[in-house]
Amino acid sequence: MTMFESLLLLLLAAIVLLQVARRVGLPYPAMLALAGVAFAFVPGAPTLRIEPETVLALFIAPVLLDAAYDFPLGAASRLWRPLAIMVLGAVLVTTAVVATIGWAFAGLPIAAAIVLGAIVAPPDAAAATAVAGTVTLPRRTVAVLKGESLLNDATALLLFSGALAIQTADGSAGQVALRLVLAVPGGLLLGVASGWVVKRVSRYVAGTLGGNLFQFVAAFGIWLIAEHLELSAVLAVVASAVVIARGQDGVESPRMRVHSFAVWATVVFLLNVLAFMLMGMQARAILGRLDGRAWDDLELVGLVIAGVVASRFAVVMAWNYASRHWRRVRGSLDAPTIGQGVVVSWAGMRGLLSLATAFALPANFPQRDLVVLTAFGVVLATLVFQGMTLAPLVRLFKLDRMEDPQAELAEARRRLTDAALSKLDDLPDGDGLRATYQAKRAAHDDPERAAWLDRQRQAGLAVVAAQREALDDLREDGQIGSETFFQLQEELDWRALTLLPDEERRIEEA
Repeated sequence: MTMFESLLLLLLAAIVLLQVARRVGLPYPAMLALAGVAFAFVPGAPTLRIEPETVLALFIAPVLLDAAYDFPLGAASRLWRPLAIMVLGAVLVTTAVVATIGWAFAGLPIAAAIVLGAIVAPPDAAAATAVAGTVTLPRRTVAVLKGESLLNDATALLLFSGALAIQTADGSAGQVALRLVLAVPGGLLLGVASGWVVKRVSRYVAGTLGGNLFQFVAAFGIWLIAEHLELSAVLAVVASAVVIARGQDGVESPRMRVHSFAVWATVVFLLNVLAFMLMGMQARAILGRLDGRAWDDLELVGLVIAGVVASRFAVVMAWNYASRHWRRVRGSLDAPTIGQGVVVSWAGMRGLLSLATAFALPANFPQRDLVVLTAFGVVLATLVFQGMTLAPLVRLFKLDRMEDPQAELAEARRRLTDAALSKLDDLPDGDGLRATYQAKRAAHDDPERAAWLDRQRQAGLAVVAAQREALDDLREDGQIGSETFFQLQEELDWRALTLLPDEERRIEEA
């Protein structure tokens, strides 16, 4: 079976499994990983290999850019306390616990054990939100999970790269520490500068298929440049996405945004599919090389899984207890419930980053097969066991009843309507929208009707712009969640498309 045939078969299997997962309510990442394992044991199935140097850029860069582009800065500023605990505290504690297990029970060198801890430390919010998609979570809980996933990747990858450099003798401990200290501000500065450049260049390719392609080239390029400069690639990509997203409405047309969002959603989903299935396919080769040590190594996998789950529970519930008892700890935030703490703890499912960093280990890494197997075991166990029980846990603590998404959506629509009516009061031709179709019919032969129609179109677009501004304010103020924001943004985009001239609705090839 050729590489091309194998990829086609994988994608076909993924499509079938996704439909099964959607209908039976199972987490699709877990099903894809299990399918990868099953496919690997089919006689004659090839082993697909990807160069370790390209894994992180291929699988992580576009996913990060997509997540950072959509994440509101207002939510991060309001939730900085719990985010700091999760991004720093949970990752560092988990890394330390797993590193201790790897050193004590597997005989890994300290640096290699820290690499293992950094691989399995960061949870994946995409996995959690996909699993919990059948229930409603409070906006604050969702924002913490997404913000944590966006920022803890930087912490984990800094630990990963530093420990890996020490293990592979790529510099002394002092040199590595200096590089890590410089990597954070350097990555942020590179990201801000890159975002500024991308925004300027995007003006020349906006509204074209090349513009969509440029977005992917920029994501990969920023990541690779940061890696070559030994800066934090995660922070560079995140910072660039934030810069690009702010004020982007003036560059990106509604038609391009609708098209771009569809393309990005498909590509990011495809990368998740490939990563989970490719990781599963490594199981046969790894287990074959372990020979008689398989059961001992599986015991280590079990210990690491227990350490990962327990570490997150300890950090989250300690924050939950402190923030409920001392207002100074939580600041202006409402005190979280015990149920929220339990659900956030249980939502620490590992995903794409753990898979990609395990892939990226060099061939001469100490006990590489054991580390890769452990990473895959943690991802699979957390996705299957925690993933299949998360939604029932949400219902048990009645978190799905804390907020009403339909009421939130209705209130947001009312606010947008108020913004539209307010804008129409300021427009001289706002009351003439009923005659639009009559004007369209007469516009070809009557220049005055054509000019009037253009004024009506501009009035309609001004109303949409006012509604879009009101929608942005609702999101930045934390009055609506991401799901409501993107649903209403899409509605406004389609409304704007009906008002645009025909020539502005098309996307050019170049």
